[in-house]
Amino acid sequence: MHIIVVGCGNVGQTLTQQLSKEGHNITVIEEKSSVVQNVVNNYDVMGIVGNGASYSIMKDAGIETADLMIAVTDSDELNLLCCLIAKKAGNCHTIARVRNPVYKKEINFIKEELGLSMVINPEEAAAFEAERLLKFPSATKIETFARGRAELVKFIVEEDSRLCDKALKDIPSDLKKHVIVSVVSRGTDVYIPDGNFILRAGDEITIFGSSRNTLSFFKKLGLPTAKVPSSIIVGGGETGYYLAKQLIGFGVKVTIFERDAVRCKELSDLLPQALIINGDGTDKDMLMEEGVTSVGSFVALTNLDEENIMLSMYVKSINPKAKLITKVHRVNYGDIIGSLGIGSIIYPKNITADRIVQFVRGMNASKDSNIETLYKLNDERVEALEFIVRSGSPVIGVPLAQLNLKKGILIACINHYGEIISPTGDSVIRDRDSVIVVTTLTGLKDISDILEK
Repeated sequence: MHIIVVGCGNVGQTLTQQLSKEGHNITVIEEKSSVVQNVVNNYDVMGIVGNGASYSIMKDAGIETADLMIAVTDSDELNLLCCLIAKKAGNCHTIARVRNPVYKKEINFIKEELGLSMVINPEEAAAFEAERLLKFPSATKIETFARGRAELVKFIVEEDSRLCDKALKDIPSDLKKHVIVSVVSRGTDVYIPDGNFILRAGDEITIFGSSRNTLSFFKKLGLPTAKVPSSIIVGGGETGYYLAKQLIGFGVKVTIFERDAVRCKELSDLLPQALIINGDGTDKDMLMEEGVTSVGSFVALTNLDEENIMLSMYVKSINPKAKLITKVHRVNYGDIIGSLGIGSIIYPKNITADRIVQFVRGMNASKDSNIETLYKLNDERVEALEFIVRSGSPVIGVPLAQLNLKKGILIACINHYGEIISPTGDSVIRDRDSVIVVTTLTGLKDISDILEK
């Protein structure tokens, strides 16, 4: 597809990198010439220096024949104006990043009146990610497939776990019956495991199954499956506000630390059920005074990555049972953070880019690909793809044990008309099933690509 991206900040560059890698024809528009030059040098894309809200600039970028225009500048109003011009000039799909909560109540009206295909709020998306993890505290990451019917759940294997030091084939049948262990991350290594693979303490494993079966799996392991009872949030910005509002709605007791007194007053008015503390969340004495040693969860959402990381490390040392969530902007910290064991890491720019890429893949599914959903896992070394199986596919009607799969491929889940199946060697894929494949390979576009030719 021909896609125009306006704005080459963190989100814009992440989008450009991902979409160009997936074979789309990308044109970027950015006012800073040095940024455009950097993007053009790093990725196989066209670059135009200028204002994305300019009709002439849009025409130069090819808006009249574009399939999609994505506006992710720092200005909500500029993004909306870009979408309006793109819609009138090219009648293409449009996506806008809109951050100001003032527009929150009006977003449906704005979306309908401007003909927007999608509106994404980075802070709200990050808060939603955190909220999912706090509702299921044993998990370090949760993603959904099959339109919410199937889940990908990551968690850490503890020393006293029933899984520790066991080969996958020897895991008790009551545990493995309805879920598939699809990825194991051990230190810097990532594995697509077979039945002989032995799980060790400290491994981060990824399982697939229906929502009900993943919940049952965790209960049988003796891991917490209920939402956290209380949460301390350090940082009262928009992400903190959206998260606190969601948690309060679920009956969670919320305490927010915020340095800015004016913002504290705003939060007190917006969230009367929360305890708002005007103070420095890095002050150990204040944290102790507010019960950090017994709180159910701790969420570090300041604007400083290093501060968030250090806070989570400190809380882990004094309250090892607390569910930790740490906001980090710089993705290149990934390997270092992974070794610290500080719970779930949230990367706002990745979350925003991922949501937009999901929409693009849905648009593309009816064209040259039958990928319904795709997630990058384990620092982009593993992909989890959901394929829609079309009539005539060579995988239809053949028991999985008889399929000649490429190395590095695992069939993790089959969705047969809403029935979520954790496959065995005897399972059979049928026409119109959706199939979730986990792989270390890249470039798969059709379910038939999993087979050796």
